[in-house]
Amino acid sequence: MKKHNTINYVELPVGDLALAKRFFTKVFGWSFTDYGPEYAAFSGAGIDGGFFQSDLCVSTAVGSALLVLYSNNLEMTQTEIEAAGGEIIIPIFAFPGGQRFHFVDPNGNEFAVWSE
Repeated sequence: MKKHNTINYVELPVGDLALAKRFFTKVFGWSFTDYGPEYAAFSGAGIDGGFFQSDLCVSTAVGSALLVLYSNNLEMTQTEIEAAGGEIIIPIFAFPGGQRFHFVDPNGNEFAVWSE
């Protein structure tokens, strides 16, 4: 259900759209709908969104917002990310409320994964 004044959709840049689709399908089970050769919408991620063709990437080092995913098993998710070509850039650490780690996907976009 769409709610007034709430975040409804997020768009992220990727250098290689096919690579992004393979990675997020394999690791997180997201689904994709192509809208031309330079855009694919994703679903099954907790919020809908899309990837658009770009030479840019998101990183907290340059002030980008950080998208944080949830996992029931951080270690397993970390292993799956690495096996699919992602790179852990901040290892698992504790914070108030749980633990998390940061990774970059094969396109260089930074994400975090947390668990209680």
